[in-house]
Amino acid sequence: MQLRYSFRLYPNGPQCSALARAFGCARMVFNDALRARETARAAGLGFIPSAELSKQLTAAKKTPERAWLGEVSSVVLQQSLRDLEAAYRNFFNGLKSRRPRIGPPRFKSRKDTRQAIRFTANACWKITSGGDLSLPKIGAVRVKWSRVLPSVPSSVTVVKDSAGRYFASFVVETEPTILPEVEPVIGLDLGLGHFAVLSDGTKIDSPRFLRRAEKRLKRAQQTLSRKEKGSRNREKARAKVARAHARVADARREFHHQLSTRLMRDNQAVAVENLAVKGLARTRLAKSVHDAGWSAFVSMLEYKAVKFGRSLVRIGRFEPTSQVCSHCGVKDGPKPLNVRVWQCRACGVWLDRDVNAAVNIAKAAGLAVTACRAQVRPGPVPAQCEEAGTHLDGHPAVAGTPRAVARGAEVNRS
Repeated sequence: MQLRYSFRLYPNGPQCSALARAFGCARMVFNDALRARETARAAGLGFIPSAELSKQLTAAKKTPERAWLGEVSSVVLQQSLRDLEAAYRNFFNGLKSRRPRIGPPRFKSRKDTRQAIRFTANACWKITSGGDLSLPKIGAVRVKWSRVLPSVPSSVTVVKDSAGRYFASFVVETEPTILPEVEPVIGLDLGLGHFAVLSDGTKIDSPRFLRRAEKRLKRAQQTLSRKEKGSRNREKARAKVARAHARVADARREFHHQLSTRLMRDNQAVAVENLAVKGLARTRLAKSVHDAGWSAFVSMLEYKAVKFGRSLVRIGRFEPTSQVCSHCGVKDGPKPLNVRVWQCRACGVWLDRDVNAAVNIAKAAGLAVTACRAQVRPGPVPAQCEEAGTHLDGHPAVAGTPRAVARGAEVNRS
């Protein structure tokens, strides 16, 4: 399977200038290629292939107007053309319903606060004996190694985020770490009052990182609004706002990693409800929904299930988990959200709404796993954009994933 490892970079002054030059050249090449294709489309001409764009780039480097493109590595410029090709491919696949529909490629702006360039093996980058990352025409950049790479990476992506931090991102091939089998099958009910309620009765409080940082973010945003547009003080204030948001995002990501790892190590199978996060994000609870980060958390559960040899089962969002009594199985009807504890009219048992839903999710997951009788075998998983993870959306189901489990359950029921 593929995993992405991200490490903090600390370039010095000249190296920051060289990286800024590389970011600008890659952006210019991307925009020139996109403009050439848009001009050809407006004139009724055919789609310009990537090979022709590469020839135009080579010719442009010999002109006085684009001679400065030779100051950066040619691999960075070629990878920028590959990024444009991938953007067009995703756009056309969305039109053909092969993936979720997205918009066409758009021009990049020099005011974009996030920049990235990629070096492949052809660029002859390397990790020096002193632990620095040597990049062509940039130099040896100091790296904060937080762990050891499991294998030799084929490429490295240098990213500058909105907060002005630099990162080196490696995608490496690694073997899954299959943990010993355990018995528990846990159900997980995600919510806002509690981040998660487990079927064994455990309630995990929601950290609410964004809510706790609202005052600090408000003050930083007010300071930014008072600065003159285009001034250096405004750029400093913008960076301060970005750093405040980065601290919130980092804390939320760390919480998701720790909780997802603990759940996958302690349980053989984890069941979650397939929530309509996009729909909930359009309601009055939008800020709380985004603060919880359910989609990112479930994505971590997906790739860690493959990594540790576990199983993740998704329960349909229309399952009446809050309406069915987990004790006798009688459906008691819908209830308003303010009802947190209710009594079953059939058996008279008092039930906690969230714990009852988690138990029903666990029961549905246990039936699905038993019906398909599928062992968890890790399969090929592409790396996700976040650190140390994979994402299975839009890719063929592997044994043990929710899609494979549901498919096996349907076969056995028929």
